[in-house]
Amino acid sequence: MELTDLKPNEGSRHSRKRVGRGIGSGKGKTAGRGMNGQLSRSGGGKNAGFEGGQTPLARRLPKLPGFRNPNRVEYIPVNVSRLEEKFEAGEVVDGDSLKAKGIIKHSDALVKVLGDGEITKALTVKVDKVSASAQKKIEAAGGKVEMPC
Repeated sequence: MELTDLKPNEGSRHSRKRVGRGIGSGKGKTAGRGMNGQLSRSGGGKNAGFEGGQTPLARRLPKLPGFRNPNRVEYIPVNVSRLEEKFEAGEVVDGDSLKAKGIIKHSDALVKVLGDGEITKALTVKVDKVSASAQKKIEAAGGKVEMPC
């Protein structure tokens, strides 16, 4: 079989009806548009969203206030109290270990450690950001915070 042998199924293709080409064509004179009125005219019809003169939905709804920054960076907050209960002393806190402990859903998510609660275990923290109060608490407990925080 060659590409030149391909052809559409019998009856699947129809030539279009040429309207407005004389009485003998079967679609002459008004060309299927009826008699008078807006839709019979060239360029006639209503625009998208027109609601018959009623105030359109797009104009009835209020504009939303404020501004949404498309470049906003969202961090998942994790408190030091959570690290205290989930990790053992000497462990490394990073995306993979946080996911393994069920604290975050995805290991590549951006995480910020916050200073709510107390910590007594020495941990090595390797996350995206650490608040100043959390860093003080981690280092006071004998742990360390490694960059890129």
